Amino acid sequence: MLVIFSALFAAIVYRWISLERLQHVAPLEVVTTPTPTPTRPPLITGKLDTAKLFNGITLHSTVETMPGADATTEQAEADSYVLDLKLQARVPSPNKTIEELAKVSPQLPALLPALATMLPPDPVSPLYAQLYDTKIRMLRENLARLDLVLSRHNFFDCQTVLQLQHPQTHRKALLLQADMDVDADGSDADRMPIGTGTPANFKPSTSYRWPKKTSAPNPYLAATEDRLNHAEAEFALSTTTPARKRDLRNIIAQLRAEVGTLKKYSFLIGATDPFLVVPGAFIHGSDPVKLGDYALVIFGNSIYPALVGDVGPNDKVGEASLRIAKEINTLSTPYNRPVSDLKVTYLIFPDTADKPFGPPDLEKLQARCETLVKEIGGASVPLHRWENIIPPSPTPSPVSSPLASPSATASPSSSVSAAASASASPTFAFPIPSPLATTPSNSTVAPTSSPAARRSPIKKRKP
Repeated sequence: MLVIFSALFAAIVYRWISLERLQHVAPLEVVTTPTPTPTRPPLITGKLDTAKLFNGITLHSTVETMPGADATTEQAEADSYVLDLKLQARVPSPNKTIEELAKVSPQLPALLPALATMLPPDPVSPLYAQLYDTKIRMLRENLARLDLVLSRHNFFDCQTVLQLQHPQTHRKALLLQADMDVDADGSDADRMPIGTGTPANFKPSTSYRWPKKTSAPNPYLAATEDRLNHAEAEFALSTTTPARKRDLRNIIAQLRAEVGTLKKYSFLIGATDPFLVVPGAFIHGSDPVKLGDYALVIFGNSIYPALVGDVGPNDKVGEASLRIAKEINTLSTPYNRPVSDLKVTYLIFPDTADKPFGPPDLEKLQARCETLVKEIGGASVPLHRWENIIPPSPTPSPVSSPLASPSATASPSSSVSAAASASASPTFAFPIPSPLATTPSNSTVAPTSSPAARRSPIKKRKP
């Protein structure tokens, strides 16, 4: 019995030791071959990808740590978890001499042989410093809104702003070297009763305007009135929240003003009229540029007559109408700038605007700019001659019969904004390459109406 009991006891002890060993070994196996567990993806809202947000900005990022108190204490401290934003920007120096201008635009001295004689000892306009002061101020104001920070391209968009005067004729001129963005804004029912398309930042008006001469309604008036009616109807609803009503008050006031403006005035048309855009500060400066002043746009071996026709934001320079842009580069659209390098020269002749304003007279524009060029010593090439590409007014059509198809009364469409609608994405950050030489465009631009005309015309530029 004793032997049997001892054997049974030994078996129990052995079994117990085996189980204990198995329990100790099993966790080691789990540690050495862990089973992967699914992880929840982080919740991302808004534009939080700083590598994409700072488009064109060189980004250096580091994480610094230091010993702290217990987690409960540090959780309550505002300075225990801090992100410091520091944007470093080099303010560029303006070009001053004819040699420096020629480095950017080699053909410029040959195109305007007397340009060197028009440069005073200190030719830089105060507008240049004012422009970059505004850029820096906007950077500081918008640094908390990273999506509003100027891109590298838009910060370095101006090569120089110079005050010139011919020594004999005393003709003054303001010279800018910059890139060229595209302004496709504007409408005029008297000359073109249908629209030219509405890109995302389109506005049916330009700063240069004149009283309407006919009773033809603006092509964008009906859509603007529809938006006004919808806004007023939403404001009247009892279910509209107070916060929304505050927003609607501003929207309604803006739309009412726009409706009144479209009923009263005609404007330049970006797709058909050669004009350029200047910052608002240039209009209100000490020696201001004025709307309607005659100007030249110089690129490559060509000189294009133009008017000062619109006002842009105070922190950006270099913009011309779609008509000029397509003449320089046929690939231009409201989203694709024709020239991304700072190789476009804008020469504005202050105090030359004709009053009262009216529809552009291309023959008068040609003659006036040729006279002004002679007053600054002449040009080595003839000025580009603009042709009127606005189609003649259509003859009144008979009243449509009830059997007419719906498409028979639709607004005709054509190719003026076909390239714009085909553009995949805005390219102010990703511009198309600048042309090596000018590419004249002799194709006739016909108007088009677009379903996008029903969108709210939010303008990218601010006065």
